[in-house]
Amino acid sequence: MAEPGKGVIPGKLAINVQKRLSRAQEKVLQKLGKADETRDTAFEEMVVNFNKQMAEGTKLQKDLKAYLTAVKTMHDASRRLQDCLAEMYEPDWFGKEELDAAAEDIDTLWLDYHQSVTDKSLISMDTYLTQFPEIKNRIAKRNRKMVDFDSARHHFASLQKGKKKDEAKIAKAEEDLGQAQKIFEELNVELQDELPVLWESRVSIYVNTFQNLAGHQEKFHKEMSKLSQNLHDIMTKLEEQRQLKRGCTAAAKTRDGAKSEEANHSESASSPPERPGPPSSRPPSRLTPSPDQRQQHVALFDEEDEASGSDADKSTATTKQCAVTNGCKGELPPGFLYKVKAIHDYAATDGDELELKIGDVVLVLAFDNPDEQDDGWLLGLKESSWLENKNISSKGVFPENFTQKV
Repeated sequence: MAEPGKGVIPGKLAINVQKRLSRAQEKVLQKLGKADETRDTAFEEMVVNFNKQMAEGTKLQKDLKAYLTAVKTMHDASRRLQDCLAEMYEPDWFGKEELDAAAEDIDTLWLDYHQSVTDKSLISMDTYLTQFPEIKNRIAKRNRKMVDFDSARHHFASLQKGKKKDEAKIAKAEEDLGQAQKIFEELNVELQDELPVLWESRVSIYVNTFQNLAGHQEKFHKEMSKLSQNLHDIMTKLEEQRQLKRGCTAAAKTRDGAKSEEANHSESASSPPERPGPPSSRPPSRLTPSPDQRQQHVALFDEEDEASGSDADKSTATTKQCAVTNGCKGELPPGFLYKVKAIHDYAATDGDELELKIGDVVLVLAFDNPDEQDDGWLLGLKESSWLENKNISSKGVFPENFTQKV
């Protein structure tokens, strides 16, 4: 005895084979022009749009996946870069803890951005594309049922036109025609309703996809900008700290050098003071006399002044000095910076230089152009010349290390 169901599969296979043969025969007749074909131009345009929409959606999905792959690659590169900086950044440098916290925040920001684009853009695109395979199968089925409908219609028409009419066959063919037409029209109506709606839905899916992508990009770059600025500030303060440390080191070396120079001057204080020379060229390095030398020259000037001057002369000199300083209040005439006194004789070697004698008082002027001032040289005119003609036409330059402020 045969097992139950054994005859079902062969029967279905035979039916399917017969349908395929009938459809193939019908298509051949239609191509040869021996049988008419049901055509629906509007539906064919819908199918063209459907295929275009499916291709565009598939390409967009592919490019979104490539974009997310690039985001992940950038995340990995950023993480390695931050790890490298953290390894090189010494613990005692400024902002070590802030730097580590910024690296963690950057890593979290990349993760959130990748996940947000995946959830809001890629997943929605995947969902959108899942409906295309099912509709594509229904379109293919509708096309097959249309061929079945045409085949049933032609078979029914041929039986009606035959010389010998078999009413039983005609009735069966009519029934098959009605069934084929019903199946075809049901599929056709459903697709004609769905395809235009699906075609219009592409606008909303593109808008949502790129709006979400743009929104997440804006948020990501805004937060990344803040973290980048924080990193920039840390680096700036680190550089300032380095410069400050270098400045302190240079100042310490300068102080040590000054102490050493002072010690050398103290050791040579017992030897006779040597008269300093003017700067050899402009700009020169300033040669400052030692404190002992200044005291000796000032004492010498005071002794000569006392020996050569009478009480009346001293009174006259005091009166002139008070006239220059506006009542001995320490104020200078407009345009002068301060006064200096010559502690060495200086013979001018150029036309723009001022000749000095020990004890000459010089009123110092500012250079019209600071760039013209050579290192170690001042501009001024003798106080006596100013008292005589009240103009600065007799001004000249002189070596600063031949004078001292008064």
